[in-house]
Amino acid sequence: TGACVSRVQRLAWLLRDGRVVRGPVPAGFGPPDQATPAGSFHVVWKDREHRSRDYGTDMPNSVFFAAGGIAFHAGPLDAPSHGCVHLTDVDSAAFFDGLNVGDAVEVR
Repeated sequence: TGACVSRVQRLAWLLRDGRVVRGPVPAGFGPPDQATPAGSFHVVWKDREHRSRDYGTDMPNSVFFAAGGIAFHAGPLDAPSHGCVHLTDVDSAAFFDGLNVGDAVEVR
């Protein structure tokens, strides 16, 4: 189980047993000065109703996977994040429900 992200294509996929179970779905990312990091990560924690202390914003369905509070979460696809992966409300709920602590996340 895990997730894959393409920053170039602005898409994300949810995987189970090596098969795509959701996606590709549209995704939003950080601008160049706050770029979503590329690499291999693992889910470290989840919070259904997270609120960012740094930015004072709600981050529904947060699935944290990289240092600095980088997560999948519900957010506008057309507005830049602070490095997170924005998903629609429905897709972020599916990623929240489908990913568990320790699952792999690949960002390219």
